[in-house]
Amino acid sequence: YVLSLCSGLDFVVLFAAGFCSTLSSDCTYYGLLEHLNLTASNTGLEMIRPVKNWTTTTQVNLEMVLYGILGVDEKSQTVTTHIWVTKHWTNEFLRWNQSDFCGIDEVSVPKAKLWIPEIAIYATLDVIASDDSSIHEDPWVIVHPDGSMFTFLRQRLTFTCRFNLYKFPFDSQRCNITFISMDSSVSSLVLGSAINDSVLMVTSTQFMITQGEWGLKDIELVSGNITNGWRYHSTLSYTVTLDRKPFLYVINFIIPLVYLLFLDLASFSISVDSGEKFGFKVTVLLSISVLLLILKDILPSTEVDLPVIANLCVAVFTLVWLSVLESMLVSFLLNL
Repeated sequence: YVLSLCSGLDFVVLFAAGFCSTLSSDCTYYGLLEHLNLTASNTGLEMIRPVKNWTTTTQVNLEMVLYGILGVDEKSQTVTTHIWVTKHWTNEFLRWNQSDFCGIDEVSVPKAKLWIPEIAIYATLDVIASDDSSIHEDPWVIVHPDGSMFTFLRQRLTFTCRFNLYKFPFDSQRCNITFISMDSSVSSLVLGSAINDSVLMVTSTQFMITQGEWGLKDIELVSGNITNGWRYHSTLSYTVTLDRKPFLYVINFIIPLVYLLFLDLASFSISVDSGEKFGFKVTVLLSISVLLLILKDILPSTEVDLPVIANLCVAVFTLVWLSVLESMLVSFLLNL
């Protein structure tokens, strides 16, 4: 009887404690923002890097998903893509106990109230700087109870890339998209990746909307530093490998070129006396000249590595030109 009485008293005490705890907890987002000192302007949270010890390095992890290849310009050596970038970092001053706020596990805060790492993209071309629709930046930051936070950025990006067109149209291009911390040195801010290469490749492949002439082959991550002459900045590079789809070039360019070469060889069976041989060869020569003009509009002017297909066009053009000279010489000798 004494044991049962004690058990009953314990139950009453526990029930009262739980009831009081429920009354003391705040279930509103406003109460949480008051606890984090975010209901009014807080200059410290807006301007200062959120670390309690200034020697602590802030780790900013990036996650870039490539979900569109809009175009590749061989002439200007540029690539236009759609990217989705997520930035992750930790604010040591914004932490709370979930049990004190009815289990709230995240809260959205305007960017204007917090310090945001300034991350730029190195070696980009702002082709459409006057078009505000090229960059869609989320005005909110998602904050978690442990101080971790993240924000999103969607952008139409045009960046430079050094092309190697020697194997055109069976070529693959490796281009770098480099993120750099412009305002912070490597001792205060370090860039890293939120996911590894394989997961990033699978995610980009799943979310890829447009590819067009090019297909995504691989994405590699490389971390490093870059100096501006007096201090080092942290960088994170995404090496994107693109494969060209050559089927259309084979149908519209290579096969007609081979056909014209065989037609020129077949023209040797035409009799010189008919008077059609010379005109036929000149027509074939002009057709190859049209293909050379088309190739000139596609490929950039370069003297280093002439593409194989350009060498093929020059060789076929030379053979047909020599064939025309041969026809002229035979016609002259016969008339003589």
